[in-house]
Amino acid sequence: MERLKRAGAWVRRRPWLSGALALGLALILWAALTPDEPTYEYVTATVDRGEVVRRVAASGKLRALNTIKVGAEVSGQITKVNVDFNSPVTAGQVLAEIDPTRLRARVEQARAQVASARAALAQAEAATGRAQADLGIQQREYGRRSALAERGFVSGSGLDTALGGLSSARAGTRTAAAQVASARAGIAQANAELSSALQELSRTRIVSPASGVIINKLVEPGTTVAASFQTPNLFEIAADTTRMQVEASVDEADIGQVRTGQPVRFTVDSYPDERFAASVRQIRQAATEAQNVVSYLVILDVDNEEGKLLPGMTANVEIITGRRANVPRVPTTALRFRPREDDRPEGPAPPAGRPAVWVATADPFRPARRALRLGLAGDDYAEVTGGLAPGEAVLIRSRSTEKRDPAEGVDEEEGDDAAA
Repeated sequence: MERLKRAGAWVRRRPWLSGALALGLALILWAALTPDEPTYEYVTATVDRGEVVRRVAASGKLRALNTIKVGAEVSGQITKVNVDFNSPVTAGQVLAEIDPTRLRARVEQARAQVASARAALAQAEAATGRAQADLGIQQREYGRRSALAERGFVSGSGLDTALGGLSSARAGTRTAAAQVASARAGIAQANAELSSALQELSRTRIVSPASGVIINKLVEPGTTVAASFQTPNLFEIAADTTRMQVEASVDEADIGQVRTGQPVRFTVDSYPDERFAASVRQIRQAATEAQNVVSYLVILDVDNEEGKLLPGMTANVEIITGRRANVPRVPTTALRFRPREDDRPEGPAPPAGRPAVWVATADPFRPARRALRLGLAGDDYAEVTGGLAPGEAVLIRSRSTEKRDPAEGVDEEEGDDAAA
């Protein structure tokens, strides 16, 4: 009690100091008991109606729809090249020529063999004529001796001699006929050799098998080509560059969504601001594996009437595997976003595996959890089939409200708020 009296007297003697001390104590208590103002806020997006698109991303190369490799079937030195890169060609046009000297000599040799075979046939036919004439003589001689032998004017040995001459004449006709057949076979063989030599000579002129554009040239005049073991490629022709294809590699995790006929959009580095259209023509079932990643080749049809696309360009592909128009949708970021632990209301979590979002309420720091039913899920939006109505606001991220130096960057954060 005595201490309180002395304290009261001290306060009455020093009223200004006592008031200042009391005010400071009150400020300290107010600062300690008043909660801190949040330094962040939640950013929301409105559930609306619109288009939901699901895409599969891939990359590939542009190829001509029909690429023809033109090679040489004979060996020799290239003496002339008539085309260059990007040259348009027509079917039957001479692209290059190989030195024909050796093959022309072979043709002349084959022609000489044909002439020799025909001469041998003429000799064989002449021999056949002589054999036929000799056979006639021996037949008449044998007839006369037979008649005389019946009358006893010719001995048996004389008749045997006539019979031997007749048999020899008959054998001579058969030999002559065989020689004629052999000569004719020789002519056929010589003609075959001549045809082969002429064909080989014609192959010294490399001609285009189809109309198109030269996209690769592998030879120059003076180059020696050897076709002994395999056909060397000299040119590559794109038969029709107005129609092309993209060979895209699709990951095995996405290939199940791809179907024939699906629309495709793609870009190339040469025209980064332009999107080209294509469609899925074929899904090849042969898998390729690189660094333990399995992918499948998908062939896309491309219209190239303007001629902007060139073979070999890299295509960044988006295959549209699903599309919904004018449906309720929610940003996919809302499905992954979670508010701060202190702002989450207590209560049971939605069933495992069922999607949920956080919906804004009257208290901006007390959002409500809402379970959803989803339809088609795309990269940017997901179709809502139940649980939300158009116009409701859902949380998509958090943002700092503290003032920062512009040099430090934007004042947005996601941190643990965006843990899926």
